[in-house]
Amino acid sequence: MDRLTPEQRSAQMSRIRGTNTRPELVVRRLVHHAGFRFRLHRRISAVAQAQARRHHPDVRLPGGKLPGRPDLVFSGQRKVVFVNGCFWHQHGCRAGRHAPTTNAEFWARKLQTNRERDARNHSELHELGCSVLDVWECELEDADVVLSKLVAFLDGGVGHPGGRRR
Repeated sequence: MDRLTPEQRSAQMSRIRGTNTRPELVVRRLVHHAGFRFRLHRRISAVAQAQARRHHPDVRLPGGKLPGRPDLVFSGQRKVVFVNGCFWHQHGCRAGRHAPTTNAEFWARKLQTNRERDARNHSELHELGCSVLDVWECELEDADVVLSKLVAFLDGGVGHPGGRRR
């Protein structure tokens, strides 16, 4: 296996985006095609903030942002979806178990911090009354399975008809 120079590695890593990634776009297309409507992770409405404060007065949402900035928000159903890269969020698949050998201590700390932050964000979302679903990058190899998982999550549980499929 050819090793990359530090300059090549830096150039490669700088091209990795945090939003509008290919896996995110695939999930958005699947959900939209199935008839579900969603918001992106920007801000939550004033009504949702007021409801959250009523149920959880100690929880504050600075600037109306949801913890962890979920990729898809189904506010009527109080459901959110995260589309996670397997390496960055340490999924149990081959890519998620990969441990970089270069600067190993830095990467171990960084990836552990990512896992801890994910757990904290999920917990805060649950405290706000949200259901959370993680879709992993490796799962997108079979779009039908991902679509089934998304439909089961979005059609199941409590929600109002405006947030359901047509």
